[in-house]
Amino acid sequence: MGTRYRHLGAAALAALSTTTLAEPLWVGRFPAEGTEIPAPWKVEQFDDRLAPTRYTLRQWDGVSAIEAKAKKSMALLARPLTVDLQKTPILCWQWRIDQAIAAADMNTKDGDDYAARVYLSFDILPDQLSFGTRVKLSLGRSIFGSQVPDAAVNYVWDNKHAIGTLQDNAYTDRTRMLVLRSGNGKAGGWVQERRNVLTDLQRAFGNTEAKGAKLSGLAIATDTDNTGGEAHAGFADFRFVANTAECAEPTPN
Repeated sequence: MGTRYRHLGAAALAALSTTTLAEPLWVGRFPAEGTEIPAPWKVEQFDDRLAPTRYTLRQWDGVSAIEAKAKKSMALLARPLTVDLQKTPILCWQWRIDQAIAAADMNTKDGDDYAARVYLSFDILPDQLSFGTRVKLSLGRSIFGSQVPDAAVNYVWDNKHAIGTLQDNAYTDRTRMLVLRSGNGKAGGWVQERRNVLTDLQRAFGNTEAKGAKLSGLAIATDTDNTGGEAHAGFADFRFVANTAECAEPTPN
């Protein structure tokens, strides 16, 4: 009897673990039909003098996606988020580019362009920010408005830096650039990504700022305003999953 009950107990625990595992939280599943990009996604520009990158819906090799075309342009396609990163810290998505931007250089302002990037913004607890950081953020918001986040992590498809490179954005140390793909080796097709957002935030800004931080927004971008060139990319199937879960396969629309 003891063995039997032990087996029943193990089965019950397994069933409980299965049922309590957080379901995938979809934040970017784009429609297969229609022309309107669904709310709450919207185009955001930091500088109205620049031409905006053009974002449209597209069926692309069987994937319902956002197509981005940049020509001397810059704009984000962004949405607000409410995500419990303790339950679902893993961000999954897929993206593609035609080719990397040959003239880009993430070390300089003149070269700060990317064929594709995924932009995560965070609210940091005020007492976790230094006085100097609070002053810099206040100044930035006086110039660019409330779009300036407390902190941001950009996953980028770069042209030449090694995968795993993490460094300050050329314009601000409140945005950190993390190279996930580099060069043209995987250009021309969809590439799947899986990132632990909490781990990347801690690596980018340290445990102090990451403590209690809240993910506030997600944006995608293809930009060529600094190098003056052109770029073409696609983005699809953004969802958050539990740390122990696989990235769920996208469900056909």
